[in-house]
Amino acid sequence: MEYIYAALLLHNAGKEVTEDAIVAVLSAAGIEVNEARAKALVAALEGVDIEEAIAQAAFAAPAAGAAPSAAAPAAAEEEAPAEEEEEEEEDSSEEDGMAGLGALFG
Repeated sequence: MEYIYAALLLHNAGKEVTEDAIVAVLSAAGIEVNEARAKALVAALEGVDIEEAIAQAAFAAPAAGAAPSAAAPAAAEEEAPAEEEEEEEEDSSEEDGMAGLGALFG
């Protein structure tokens, strides 16, 4: 999750989101960096409009919060198969980037 935070921090500061920049931010925060994860994040964010992703996630969050609490256990059970499917669909970096950013707000 800290890799996403680093990318958002860089974006908010008006800096380019690069592998080196993410590594620098995480290192400055005292986090042991896995450079493969940083590289994967940058690849997943390639071509993604971060402002649009944040706006979509912010728009979807109130709808998710309005769901009745009884639906929460059922939703948790449904998430496990969805995670397996996401691992299989790693070919679309833009969709993965959007899903990763959406998870921050949903």
